[in-house]
Amino acid sequence: MLERQLSAIAQATADTEAEVWVMAPMIATRPEAEHFAGLCAAAGLKIPGVMVEVPSAALTAGSVLQEVQFASLGTNDLTQYAMAADRMLGPLAALNDPWQPAVLRLVQLTVEGAKAAGDKAVGVCGASAADPALAVVLAGLGVNTLSMTARSLAAVGTVLKSVTLAEAQELATLAVNAATAAEGREAVRSRLPMLAELGL
Repeated sequence: MLERQLSAIAQATADTEAEVWVMAPMIATRPEAEHFAGLCAAAGLKIPGVMVEVPSAALTAGSVLQEVQFASLGTNDLTQYAMAADRMLGPLAALNDPWQPAVLRLVQLTVEGAKAAGDKAVGVCGASAADPALAVVLAGLGVNTLSMTARSLAAVGTVLKSVTLAEAQELATLAVNAATAAEGREAVRSRLPMLAELGL
């Protein structure tokens, strides 16, 4: 099925001048990344990437990303697996928080691995990227791109523009070193006055 999907993407790519990036979900090891990159090459797709959704990929990002061109962090699944907390179970909702210091450390390790692998691009998609305060932390950790719904863009962009990179890095350090998700969130939010101005 994957080969058929890649073939279909390649056929669609032939009719456009767009630069097409293709990524595989749930990559856990370097051999899996290598296999996917090989399938992309065979289909004629030049920019393969992986989603970092399991802790093993974050912990070994320097090796995994040797095989591909970019990574996209799926923080919903990464949080679920890092915290051993099924996100469908209400009683575990507090653990399924992307502000968890352990999850942010995995994001940091992914970025560090990407740099070691040749300065590969690292993005974050989903609800965590749409949280203006967390977007600042992610930028401070070295994430290159944030993907979110169109309605979130204005608020995230405004808050990001209100801080320097050095300030974002300082806030990221606070969040990573916090004892709890709530502590990290509050520490960061208290240093972002733009949130109150925007009513966030």
